[in-house]
Amino acid sequence: MSTVVSVHSYRGGTGKSNTTANLATAIARQGYRVGIVDTDIQSPGIHVLFGFGEDDLDRSLNDYLWGRRSISDVAYDVTSVLEGKGSDRSKVYLVPSSVKAGEIARVLREGYDVGLLNEGFRELMETLKLDYLFIDTHPGLNEETLLSITISDVLVLILRPDQQDYQGTAVTVDVARKLEVPKLLMVVNKAPQVLDFVQLKQRVEETYDAPVAGILPHSDELMVLASAGIFTIKYPNSPLTGVVEAIARQVMA
Repeated sequence: MSTVVSVHSYRGGTGKSNTTANLATAIARQGYRVGIVDTDIQSPGIHVLFGFGEDDLDRSLNDYLWGRRSISDVAYDVTSVLEGKGSDRSKVYLVPSSVKAGEIARVLREGYDVGLLNEGFRELMETLKLDYLFIDTHPGLNEETLLSITISDVLVLILRPDQQDYQGTAVTVDVARKLEVPKLLMVVNKAPQVLDFVQLKQRVEETYDAPVAGILPHSDELMVLASAGIFTIKYPNSPLTGVVEAIARQVMA
């Protein structure tokens, strides 16, 4: 039985895709088969973290949604990103969304069958025998996001210590509770290191009545890496990596 983990933020720019990639690979390193689906179809980007450029993507989630391929056909085996730091059973698969302007324009113009997306998730979990399926969602609330939240076993909500994020995230938390998500975890990202993290954690937990799984500090190393790889693999001894691994343990708990 696969565990479905949706990673979501109310606004863009919170580091959602980076967090998704790092959590997924951290769990894979523990000997699990992990899949990642980029459902941010309007503004895809997580593929960059796995070393893909625009010309490298000869198939994508869009091909599945338009009936051109099966969902398993558009899944890339990206286990090599672990750089040998997993077990023999560790696997990572990525289903990217297309970065071609025409494909994105078609989604914006015509939309797509959200029900088909749900079927694809289930087929992917069965075909690839996944232990965990991570869904990198589109920011905000739309039909696709509501589907992802509805089928999730774990919802990881990313926010920055910013008033706009606080207000928007409250709406998402309310929706998640109405949809009865089994586990809700808050993650504060890009926190300036001058802040008192204990007080910040307490404030967020009191605001949303939900546990804060971790506070990810602003990291110059992460900014310098500039999405050219998985941070926790490249910087295994960084304090930021320790926080990501602690969040991953709570996702698995």
